[in-house]
Amino acid sequence: MATQHPDDEHWMQHALNLAWKGQYSTTPNPRVGCVFVRDGAAIAEGFHARAGEAHAEVQAIADAKARGVCLKGSTAYVTLEPCAHHGRTGPCAEALVATGVARVVAAVLDPNPQVAGKGMAILQAAGIEIVSGVLVEQARWINRGFFSRMERKRPWVRLKIASSADGISALSNGVSQWITGEEARLDGHHLRAQACAVLSGIGTVKADNPQLNVRGVDTDRQPLKVIVDSKLEISPEARLLQTGRVLIAHTEPEAPAWLSTHPNTANIEALNVAPVAAGLHAGKVKTDLLRLLEELAERDINELHLEAGFGLNGSFLQAGLVDEIVQYIAPRFLGPGQGLFRLPELDALPAYMDWALHSFEQKGSDLRITWIRNNQE
Repeated sequence: MATQHPDDEHWMQHALNLAWKGQYSTTPNPRVGCVFVRDGAAIAEGFHARAGEAHAEVQAIADAKARGVCLKGSTAYVTLEPCAHHGRTGPCAEALVATGVARVVAAVLDPNPQVAGKGMAILQAAGIEIVSGVLVEQARWINRGFFSRMERKRPWVRLKIASSADGISALSNGVSQWITGEEARLDGHHLRAQACAVLSGIGTVKADNPQLNVRGVDTDRQPLKVIVDSKLEISPEARLLQTGRVLIAHTEPEAPAWLSTHPNTANIEALNVAPVAAGLHAGKVKTDLLRLLEELAERDINELHLEAGFGLNGSFLQAGLVDEIVQYIAPRFLGPGQGLFRLPELDALPAYMDWALHSFEQKGSDLRITWIRNNQE
């Protein structure tokens, strides 16, 4: 590998900004941006918009052609290693070779076994100078779901919670709408839109009858709705079942009788997921959450957005299956009520920190804090 240049990080950041333009639409593909640079100036750029369409490198090459720009001798900055295989589109590594580009800088190698260094090898064999490892953490973060699916065989799980300043997510009578303000709620919809799937539990469905779709965000893609409903208690009249794709995870021997005649039956699937070992949950039948995540990964789900009640939240957290927590805190104190998670009581404080602060920012009158789990495996 060649050495980095002083301006590599600057242009890679530009490419990452391009990649983010596909934040709602690229799934199940990664978000990728590409910019060609010559003499300290960008001469062409592109980003991957959606699966089946041209990748970022090919989009940038098309941009150069539209501008009448020759790419020979330029440097290409790509947020992910150029692909090396034939899928719905051709290999981007070969497309780059054909341009006569002199240097290719990739932020990070592609974890997809079909690529995994093969793209860089094609470029190097063609005599092109290659560099990787520029803004690696940022590049992995923008595609954390894709990396999780490829490396761990399960989606990246983001848990979204909202509470008062004294940690109450709902009043004792179950009322929770609305603890946070409008800007925080809209921000939550942006997170839904970024995800491949939104997951909730039957308790939330019964209490709130949510739609679980994306609203107020300019996107033409709605995420898959996943409901953990071990005993198939969901009503066919539930609002979330009326439109969009729905997956009901259960442990019953058969699918619900109403499914075959439901108006949205073509988009609803009842998936039997084996229950966890007996006795772990005081006799209650519980869906094997890890197996559910593995099933979702097999269905090309990169990012899973979890919006549930404190019981299911606690189950995911206890199982070590939450990677990221986005917590909205409203400037109000509500007194007695429901907490954020149902967790067992501890006799002593742990000697280690499970979570690290990633970022925080104000959303209207509320505070949004993002936590990342330490020592992810």
